[in-house]
Amino acid sequence: MTDSTDSADKPVKRTRHWLRWTALAVALVVLAAAGVGWWFYRKLDSNITTDTTAEAELLKYEKERPSPAVNAARNILLIGSDTRAGAGNTKYGQDGGSQRSDTTILLHLSGGGSSATAVSVPRDLMTTIPSCARPDGTRTKEQFAQFNWAFEFGGTACTIRTLEKMTGIRVDHHMVIDFRGFKKMVDAVDGVEICLKEPIDDADAHLKLPAGRQTLHGEQALGFVRARKSIGNGSDTERMDRQQQFLGALVNKVQSDGVLLNPTRLYPVLDAATKSITTDPGLDSLRDLYDLARSMRAIPTEKVQFLTVPRRPYSYNANRDELVQPDANRLFAALRADKPVTVRPGGNEKPEQGDGSPSPSETPSFAGRNAADGSCAG
Repeated sequence: MTDSTDSADKPVKRTRHWLRWTALAVALVVLAAAGVGWWFYRKLDSNITTDTTAEAELLKYEKERPSPAVNAARNILLIGSDTRAGAGNTKYGQDGGSQRSDTTILLHLSGGGSSATAVSVPRDLMTTIPSCARPDGTRTKEQFAQFNWAFEFGGTACTIRTLEKMTGIRVDHHMVIDFRGFKKMVDAVDGVEICLKEPIDDADAHLKLPAGRQTLHGEQALGFVRARKSIGNGSDTERMDRQQQFLGALVNKVQSDGVLLNPTRLYPVLDAATKSITTDPGLDSLRDLYDLARSMRAIPTEKVQFLTVPRRPYSYNANRDELVQPDANRLFAALRADKPVTVRPGGNEKPEQGDGSPSPSETPSFAGRNAADGSCAG
């Protein structure tokens, strides 16, 4: 005769047995996920290239550099290199052994994390470039030349020192990205939508597009932001405006599609970004980049603004640019003080304010756009 007590215990034992195996399986899954997560983290982290050369060079000039930003604001210099080195880049021209900054943007992140202002610096802007160390150990002389020569003369450190002397704004961090990196970033978000009023056929930029609304992927996107000769009046001014439109649409795409909140979509973006950028030691880890992305995630797209430093054709050479004063100083003063800056599509500057500094009650306004506009707005 079977003991009724033993019979009653069997379902309980089977349940406990099942629970133990379930708990073990869950534990293994969690450990596996953690292991995969750690592998992904290490992989992404190791992708990043650290620029220690620029840091060492900048340390030599610490005493003459501007003071750190107020209110814990941050200024990050984004440099698009026109190097032809690397797979897929030679079609844009031969690598002559040197490189210049094809695109330079100063990204100002407000101390309160409420806004981001991206200021384009024309590559042909005439300015004073300080004496800089060359890669071969020699030094250049201080000279008045176009801005993007600084990158060719002395790399990132020379570009940062040139910008700091021109603006009085301290650069806290920097990132350098090349053609291939840009293309991969665009592909990682499945392309970016733009709208064209007229078709484009630019052999130099390897770009042929019909008019209307369309989505550009890596190769086409790069051609779009680099094309100059066949669009508008062929000026670098229009190209910078087009770059700002595209970057605004890219920011809008990332935020509206929830890329930053979805690990399966975020990983390809991070993989593309980390493989293609060179940063200072303060941004050379995945944690640093994630903290930066997280701080920007909370900024509404209408508070992500794009503009170009106030400039006009250079007096002695219409193919070069020069700053418009006191408008440029008003912009630089506002950024140094971490004061609000607003942009107006196609707008004009507000009236001058004495020495070029905005009054406490005034928010300087400049022609520009915000990320909420995208490239198909209006």
